[in-house]
Amino acid sequence: MAAEHGELLAEMATVGRLSATERLKHAQKRRAQQLKTWAQMEKDAARGSRAKADKRKARTTKIKFPHAITLLDAAARNDVEEVREMLNSGISPDLVNEDGLTALHQCCIDDFVEIVQCLLDAGACVNACDSELWTPLHAAATCGHTGLVQLLIQAGADLLAVNADGNMPYDLCEDEATLELLEMVMAEQGITQDRIDECRGAKEAAMLADTQALVQSGADLNTQDDNGATLLHIASANGYISVAELLLEHRAQVEVKDCDGWTPLHAASCWGQIQMVELLVAHGASLNSKSILEETPLDVCMDEEVRAKLMDLKHKHDAIMKSQDRQKGTLQRRASSTGSRGKVVRRVSVNERSSLYRREHHKEAMVWQERGRQPEPQDDDEDRQTDNELNQHASTVSRLSIPVLQSQASTFFIQSSFINLLITLLNYCRLMFP
Repeated sequence: MAAEHGELLAEMATVGRLSATERLKHAQKRRAQQLKTWAQMEKDAARGSRAKADKRKARTTKIKFPHAITLLDAAARNDVEEVREMLNSGISPDLVNEDGLTALHQCCIDDFVEIVQCLLDAGACVNACDSELWTPLHAAATCGHTGLVQLLIQAGADLLAVNADGNMPYDLCEDEATLELLEMVMAEQGITQDRIDECRGAKEAAMLADTQALVQSGADLNTQDDNGATLLHIASANGYISVAELLLEHRAQVEVKDCDGWTPLHAASCWGQIQMVELLVAHGASLNSKSILEETPLDVCMDEEVRAKLMDLKHKHDAIMKSQDRQKGTLQRRASSTGSRGKVVRRVSVNERSSLYRREHHKEAMVWQERGRQPEPQDDDEDRQTDNELNQHASTVSRLSIPVLQSQASTFFIQSSFINLLITLLNYCRLMFP
């Protein structure tokens, strides 16, 4: 048994690359091998028990399996009589195994039409969902069992049922005849593209409404369930962008880990939600966060497109971090602006500035004096009187301006001499105390 288990683990990677039809054939082959091995073990056990019958006590108790196990086993063996006998004894046709799989699911996979009809006659739920929200119609359509698809539709199967991956039965169908049947029935029922889009977004819309209610009530958006998952984990795994945006807008934490150590970015990466990956990384989700098994989001990603996006984001993030590290270790000098005073100050000495100031003020005084001496042509008495008043005012201003300007020039000269002395002292101090 250990060797067989090892073989199963070894071939998992190969099985993952097979198409749905090939996986079905492989599973049926494996099941036949298991049954053959089990029959041989029973023969060996019977042979051994007869040889040692005198040494063993008679068995007083019988091993009983749960009804769910016995019903699914009988259905998987295509034992119509046993299935009918169990249903007639009152056993529910909707019993499930640990994966939520019913006998109807199993028979739709194996194309056991007679048992499917027997289960439907016994009241089996035609739209029962397993743990991945697959209905029997999903299973039959994926496997290309046209007859079963028609039988399930007649029994009321939901053509617009959406599984956990967001797929309807016709999305998964690769068989042309089965796909043609599905599309024909959908057309007969008046199903439009708008209706399909509405059904696809129904779960996201419902979660968005629930999340908005939680926000309005002030509830904690980072609450974790029994598995440690938050609302952001669920939205990330399902690719509910609108829900994730609302959660992030209200400060939902992107680094909360579930019981397996997975962050929302792990969930988005595992389920191939590329837009969600970009959104989470943009809000600070770590690409290097590790789970309990030391797996990063890149390690759990199987989708090639998402892997390429993760690697691209990781390279960009590493480049930004390296650039920031270089900037931290380098002193930066502020560059002077184009109109900086410093450049002018460094280019002109103190003595030159003082001389420049004196020359400018002297020229200004001379201009005022010349204006006072120049006569203006008079046209009439009124203009002559006005000009005389202006000349008198100009003479007064020029007489007053010259002493003032000379005083200002002296003040500038004194200030310039003082500045020159300070610069000399500063240079001396630099030489003495480098």
